[in-house]
Amino acid sequence: MQGKLSEIDIRSILQLIELGQRTGELFVEAVVEGVERPMELGGMALGGDRAGGQSQSWFVFFDKGQILYATSPEQQPRRLDDYLRRYGHRLPEDDLDRPVGDAIHDPEYAHLWRLIERNELTPAQGRSLLRGAIREILFDLLSLHQGTFSFEMGPPLAPQLTAFNLSDLLPDAIAQVRAWKEFYPHLKSPNQCPILADRRRLRELLPEATFRTLTEWAEGRASIRQIARNRNRDLLTVARAILPYVQQGLIQLADPPTGHLPSDRSPNGYPQAPTIACIEDSATVRHAIEQTLKQFGYRVIAIADPIESLPPLFGTPPDLILCDITMPVLDGYELCAMLRQCSTFRSTPIVMLTGRDGFIDRVKARVVGATDYLTKPFKKRELKTLVEKHIGPGHPEATHDPRGEAVPAAPHPPAP
Repeated sequence: MQGKLSEIDIRSILQLIELGQRTGELFVEAVVEGVERPMELGGMALGGDRAGGQSQSWFVFFDKGQILYATSPEQQPRRLDDYLRRYGHRLPEDDLDRPVGDAIHDPEYAHLWRLIERNELTPAQGRSLLRGAIREILFDLLSLHQGTFSFEMGPPLAPQLTAFNLSDLLPDAIAQVRAWKEFYPHLKSPNQCPILADRRRLRELLPEATFRTLTEWAEGRASIRQIARNRNRDLLTVARAILPYVQQGLIQLADPPTGHLPSDRSPNGYPQAPTIACIEDSATVRHAIEQTLKQFGYRVIAIADPIESLPPLFGTPPDLILCDITMPVLDGYELCAMLRQCSTFRSTPIVMLTGRDGFIDRVKARVVGATDYLTKPFKKRELKTLVEKHIGPGHPEATHDPRGEAVPAAPHPPAP
């Protein structure tokens, strides 16, 4: 099941999945304003009127029509870190050592499970965190009117902590979206970041404790949604609290920091970042790899269908190709052999990705012309090392912290 949101709305899609008791993954992609992203190379634009939008994607995992988990790769790992603060925890600084493409497809969900296994979170806290995360995604999805979606049948997400009935969550999410519309145009997106515009006047109007809280959070580094997460408050409660001060001009709203680079050169004139094509039929693994490579400063062409891979590859010849082996209709070996017959790709590094780890598979990969071989699950550090080995480092402006998140080069302030 796939299509455009202009032809069928999200609510109907979710209800079809529930009524059909389907198991698998719903993937949605759209261009939206005010996408919450970790600060990377860009700055802020006050007022929320930045030209154009940014692509954002969402995943919702189902088991027999019930929701198990929902996420947006663009919000990771910030979202989980925000939620953990309420329980006195911080996200473990081992992002580079997290497996990509392992049995637990999503790194955020894998982190949550590790915390529960180590008794750092109770199962009840984990379920509460999941419910809040799902409510966020439903709010975002129900706010969309344009975009594309696809539902892929498959085994349920495992291990499974809990499952939620869509009929229990949907009415509240719909009411939340309707209530948010009343804030427009003063509040356009829950991902906008409040900034104190008149501290003196606010100090006069507010109790000291409230003013200190605003001073702590409303400095343009945390979005309305982040404040709600960290304060363990409902999104609408936080929005209503700041709305009067936004209307009076005492608080201004900034768009969230972005990390997009122009298509040809960076703001400092660096050459275009190396381009990597990722051919992977699993949407979850494909997007995990895509986000990882973007964090390390590479441009990515993500391709789901090996049959349809040739036009985009010839249209924008990449510097390196990552190709899954086990794919329907046309497997990675066959695709690699076909590419090697073309002069365009005769010397392009082609790295085969697979869950197999046998000697015969490695030999076969070499026979069809593969440059290298990487077995899933692999760690971000392994992927980074392999890519740098063949095409060098990513964009020179992108620097990285120990967790693998892209962070701003000086003099930009760090993300919260």
